[in-house]
Amino acid sequence: MANQQPTYQAYTVSKREGQDDFWLCIGAAFEHQDRKGLNVVLQALPIDGKIVLRPPRDGQEDPPPQQRRDNSRGRRDR
Repeated sequence: MANQQPTYQAYTVSKREGQDDFWLCIGAAFEHQDRKGLNVVLQALPIDGKIVLRPPRDGQEDPPPQQRRDNSRGRRDR
């Protein structure tokens, strides 16, 4: 696993009234060599127990813009 890139980044998402949701990267998931499972490595546990797994983006840990809620327009960013 040391040289392997993560298959997914793990996030916890906090809702914020009147602001975009706050995405915090809390770990990563690595696919098994036989592709029949994942090892999930977390540095923190979310208070609400919900973890969002998203594919990594070119070395960035931020979620894709379409996953952030834009409350000022009442719709998701595109």
